[in-house]
Amino acid sequence: MKWFLSALCAIVALAGATAAAQPYRLTDLTDEFVAAYDRTEGMPLELRIKAFKTDVAPLFPDFYGRARFSTITQAQYDARIGRAIERFPAEREAYLSRSTSFVALLDPAYASFTRAFPDMGEFGDVYLLHSLGEMDGGTRSFSNAIVLIFGADVMGRVHPNDDVEAFFHHELFHIYHQRTFQECAQVWCSLWSEGLAVHVSRELNRDATDAQLLLTTPEDIPAAVNANLIEAVCTVRARLDSSASADLAALFSFSRLNERLPPRFGYYVGYLVAREAGRRHSVQDLARLDAAAARPVVEAALARLARCEG
Repeated sequence: MKWFLSALCAIVALAGATAAAQPYRLTDLTDEFVAAYDRTEGMPLELRIKAFKTDVAPLFPDFYGRARFSTITQAQYDARIGRAIERFPAEREAYLSRSTSFVALLDPAYASFTRAFPDMGEFGDVYLLHSLGEMDGGTRSFSNAIVLIFGADVMGRVHPNDDVEAFFHHELFHIYHQRTFQECAQVWCSLWSEGLAVHVSRELNRDATDAQLLLTTPEDIPAAVNANLIEAVCTVRARLDSSASADLAALFSFSRLNERLPPRFGYYVGYLVAREAGRRHSVQDLARLDAAAARPVVEAALARLARCEG
C-alpha cells in the first residue's frame, strides 16, 4: 500500500508540474471556422456570412466584432467576412498546416526566448483563429487584459514553412516588453516597441532573413530605406510626437507617404534605432527601459543615423 501511495503521489506531482510548466492558455478556434465553412458550402454568400456571425463570432466576441473598428461600417465588416470565406479554398491547406503545427512550433520558440529572457514566465491567454485577413500575430487589449492572437490564415500566407522562430520571438517580446514599457498613441512609441522587437528577433536568430523578420512585406523595406536613408530617418524624426492615423498607417501599416518610402518602413527605421542603441546596451537592458528612459535613447539613435534640418 505504501508503494502504491508513493507512486500515486509521484504521478499527481508530475501531472501538477507539467500543468504548471505550461506558460500560456491556448484557445484554438481554427476548427470552428472550418466547420462553419463546410456546413454552409454551396449556400449564398449572404447566408454564409450570417452563419459565421451566429456560429463563430460569439466564441470570441471581443475580436470578432465591428466595434473594434471605428472607421468601417457593419456592411464593410460583413464584406471582410465574405472575402475570408471566398478565399478559404485557396488558403485551406496552409491554414490547416499552421493550425496543426502551432503548439509544436510555439513551445520551442518560447523555450529559446526564455534563455535570453529568463524572467518571461507565464504570458496568459493565446488565441489561434481565422483572423479574417487581419494579422499573422500580435497583441490586442480587451477588458484591460492583453491577449496574444495568431491568425492561422495570414500565418499560412506569410509563414508557409516551419521557420517561424523569429516571428514567435517578435510576438513574445511584445508581451514581455509591455510589462515595463507602456505604449502610447504617438509614433515614437510604436517606433521603439516594433523596432526593438525586430532587433531582439534578429539577435536571437542571427541567421534570420529579412523575410523571416517580416521586413519584405509588402515589398523589400530595407532596400528602399537604405537607398533613401536620410529621408526615411528624418521623416520619422519629424513625426515622433504625431498620433495622426495617416502617419501611423504609413509607418506601420500598408499606406505609403511617397513612391520612395515603402509601406511599414517604420519597422525598419525602428530596427535601425534599436540596433544603434544596442551598440551601447544589451537587449535585456533595452527591454527594461520605461517610456521616460526610452525616449532620449530613441532621439539619440536617430541623431546618429542621420543629420536632419530643423
